[in-house]
Amino acid sequence: MSSLALSVLLSLVSAVAYAAAAIVQERVAVGASGGPSSLLRDVRWWVAVGLSGVGGLLHVVALAYGPLSLVQPLGALTIVFALPMAALFARGAVRAGPGAGRVADPAAWRGALSATAGLAGLLALTGPAADSRPPDADVRTVLAAVAFGAIAVLFLLARRVRRPVLRGVVLAAGSGVAFGVASVFTKIAAEALEVLPGRGTSGLLPAVLVTAGLAVTGLLMSQASYRGAGLAAPLATVTVVNPVVAAAVGIGLFDERFRFGTAGTALALVCGAVAAAGLVLLTTRRQPVPVPATVLVSDRDATRPEVGERIDVGAVPRARAHLEVEVRPGAVAGGS
Repeated sequence: MSSLALSVLLSLVSAVAYAAAAIVQERVAVGASGGPSSLLRDVRWWVAVGLSGVGGLLHVVALAYGPLSLVQPLGALTIVFALPMAALFARGAVRAGPGAGRVADPAAWRGALSATAGLAGLLALTGPAADSRPPDADVRTVLAAVAFGAIAVLFLLARRVRRPVLRGVVLAAGSGVAFGVASVFTKIAAEALEVLPGRGTSGLLPAVLVTAGLAVTGLLMSQASYRGAGLAAPLATVTVVNPVVAAAVGIGLFDERFRFGTAGTALALVCGAVAAAGLVLLTTRRQPVPVPATVLVSDRDATRPEVGERIDVGAVPRARAHLEVEVRPGAVAGGS
């Protein structure tokens, strides 16, 4: 197998791993009842962390065998893989009770595909610099400070947003910023390991520490973004923001450029607009948020609850379907 074919294969498997991790994270968010500390006791969350780690490792290996211009656009396939995988998961979980699985609607598909197509075009137009040199220590310090500052602003903004989908998108944007800048520091750390004239390993430890901090921050914000927002909108946001931020930093600090000169720059703007339109569609679409319904039982015998007692709708046996039940207004929430 050629290096190029191996790079493509690794990129595709990496995208599948990321998609599976996102699906598990969204399932954890649906059933989460505690704070961030409760995640540490959830085996499913650690499975998501492991899948994310596998996806990241395969992505790095793919970059070792193939060009960035090929590997990064293939990473945008994460959202394309995630939606059908989530649909299969939802079919298998349909008997698990209210909210066990949700299948993306046509609007989600259109938004996700638009965001992915725009991102793939944008990344395909971004080319490496002829003579790339890593930024010095002062620039790296400023970059880390700006990244953490932007993430903090997005986190505080998300706390003020009431709409679940929009809040999820804001948190996912913060996660994308964290992962995008972490990719930059990963590249800096990798270059620090090279034994070349005039380069040492003095910048390795700070770059590794910043990368670790950004990766953990991105993972936690990504997990929080799925609560009440579904799968498509947060995942598409992370998928778009992550490489766009990395590419923007590459253009600003590593002297990378768009291919084909002015025409390539104009086409990149069009691709960016297409990706943005997809995210807007995902953010503004109405999405049902499943909430367990409560019912009132109208009569009582020795085996039935008290009249007026609230019970979970799933607890009513099929044999007692004749019971009169009243669904309270607002028991099933719709919209976002």
